Amino acid sequence: MGAYKQFLAEDIIITPFEVNKGFTFLGNQLTGSNVGINRFLGTNFSGTLFNPSTDATTGYDFSQYQRLVYNSIQELYYSNHLSSSYNDNANIGYTFPGTQPEGDVLVGTNQSTGRYFNYNQSTLTFEKLFPTASNSEIAVLSIPTKLYGNYIQPKSFTWSTGNGSVYDDGEGNLILSSSAQICGQIFYPHGLAVITTDSFPSLNGYGVSLYNVNVYGPGTAASTLDFVTSSNVTCSFSSSLNIYETQYKCTLRDNEYNFSLNPSLTSGSTQITSSIGTFYTPGQYLSDNITGSSFSPYITTVGLYDEYQNLLAIGKISQPLPVSPTTDTTILINIDR
Repeated sequence: MGAYKQFLAEDIIITPFEVNKGFTFLGNQLTGSNVGINRFLGTNFSGTLFNPSTDATTGYDFSQYQRLVYNSIQELYYSNHLSSSYNDNANIGYTFPGTQPEGDVLVGTNQSTGRYFNYNQSTLTFEKLFPTASNSEIAVLSIPTKLYGNYIQPKSFTWSTGNGSVYDDGEGNLILSSSAQICGQIFYPHGLAVITTDSFPSLNGYGVSLYNVNVYGPGTAASTLDFVTSSNVTCSFSSSLNIYETQYKCTLRDNEYNFSLNPSLTSGSTQITSSIGTFYTPGQYLSDNITGSSFSPYITTVGLYDEYQNLLAIGKISQPLPVSPTTDTTILINIDR
């Protein structure tokens, strides 16, 4: 038999805590339908008109136009950095007002804090270059939210091909492993990594001489295209996700639940059998072993019910817990979701 006790607002505490999980995908695993990681090539086709029937596309799980990938990344993440690549300012003109609005004059350029929010991942000042020459290319790796959760854990991201690799420095920059130079940016809350340079030094050959000259010739240099189209690609990162733990505090006062409703404690109980089972109604007399002052019922199971008395969850206590007749008894139930 059970007994009900209603929770108060002060008895329920919801606490968030952060969990992390690492992922590593090799080669064709990146393009698996159950993974959802996509790689895009963005190209600057400035000076030409957009033609949906002939414009080059990119992507694996789904396709995008290379022109639109380039324009979108530029607008969202680099629009304040095109003319001042080492800080957050953008050179924009300002208006010198005249006596009439028609007499306003645009004067030079002015250092402004920028008209766009470019999702900088650090308050520090770093080089943030973006290629603007005709036919310039950028590489974009897009990770779905189902994998990175709230954000990619800083200092956990790597993206490599057979000819080169990059990693993040924890401040939102992608660092080229072979030269330790900034070659792009990563936007942790968006699951986006962008390589903005194609200046990758060649890997060493099969050996180097005393004066750092390749014995068997130079190695192969990576390119922006390699990070997008190569089948020999590895991507690893750690996700970050908030999980909410709900704690229910059930306090039994010293004068509560000091008698059991279990019908087996009475003598002369009546058995009732129906289609759903066998039940016993309480008898008229208490058994001799529970009439003493030292008797105390034990708690073994706690159930959580809604306002309509529908059972929602069951918590089992590791060992039977006696109800104290002198002090309050508190049972804590924790549920993660």
